[in-house]
Amino acid sequence: MRFIAITLIVHGPHPLTGEVKTTTARLREVVDNAVLAEELGFDGFGVGERHERPFISSSPPVVLSHIAAKTSRIRLFTAVTTLSLLDPVRAFEDYSTLDHLSGGRLELIIGKGNGAAQAKLFHVTAEDQWERNREGYELFRRLWREDSVTWTGRFRPGLREAEALPRPLQRPIRVWHGSATSKDSVELAAKWGDPLFSANVTNPVEPYAELIDHYRERWAFHGHDPADAVVGAGSAGYYAARTSQEAVETYRPIYEARLALFRKAGLDPVFPTLEDAIERGSILVGSPRQIVDKVHRYHERFGHEVMHIAADADGLTDKQHRAALELFQSEIAPVLRRDIPSRPFPGPAVTA
Repeated sequence: MRFIAITLIVHGPHPLTGEVKTTTARLREVVDNAVLAEELGFDGFGVGERHERPFISSSPPVVLSHIAAKTSRIRLFTAVTTLSLLDPVRAFEDYSTLDHLSGGRLELIIGKGNGAAQAKLFHVTAEDQWERNREGYELFRRLWREDSVTWTGRFRPGLREAEALPRPLQRPIRVWHGSATSKDSVELAAKWGDPLFSANVTNPVEPYAELIDHYRERWAFHGHDPADAVVGAGSAGYYAARTSQEAVETYRPIYEARLALFRKAGLDPVFPTLEDAIERGSILVGSPRQIVDKVHRYHERFGHEVMHIAADADGLTDKQHRAALELFQSEIAPVLRRDIPSRPFPGPAVTA
């Protein structure tokens, strides 16, 4: 199994102290966490894309470019690139440039995005967002592979023998399709023979497992070898300590602060207690052995070979955050890497 640390760059009050970092400090913290992830041995680091409060992750290629300059080995992920909102030509130019600057370490996770603000900022509606995502990806895919593209679509002006520069380093690049609840992303991934990344954050295991099962069915329907399907899955939070009691005691106030935010927003939490979240959800809180066992249970249902954990401290102190990540890499990751086979991440297909 391989592991990536992901941040959506939430920018809000500290869940326990109420302190709010400056935007500059929060963005620098993201870069520092990426450097730490590489130092500790994570395979990848991901930056989300959101266009509304409480996130400040509206420009993943800029953040990832800075991370690329501070690191040398770790794979760089988007989580997710919202192609339903973006001009695919401009997105190609940004990410092709980043591909070179990172030495071919870029991997994209694409999706339609979510949130009401995108309709106001980009005039993308619930009625057309899936079709925009599909059309945007299919053009983006061609731009990455073809030196000259002639194309017509619904949502942007057509292209005639268009050349988009710079030409990318990785040819082709691997593109994952992020999926939370809809079969549209699953179908797009299966059609093009691309890997699927299940959000696996909000709900119990079954809805996500059903989507992954559907992906594998559609993968075979489109004529792909079932052995070639690749699945990744997320998690809803992470804190490991030597004993489960210590882990739960430390993480409980953080989780209860999260519940309070849900209720303040008028939302009913799916898991009303930390114990319920540990039992039925994807949150990874406990001893190393408990977390290993839980990932194994999810793997039995998903068959995934890549997993993400939260990159942010999320209310932990810096010391607690680092200690938990070190424990992950020293006692959890080695067991899961041994027990769950995974294919290597791709590298650049060309070197000049």
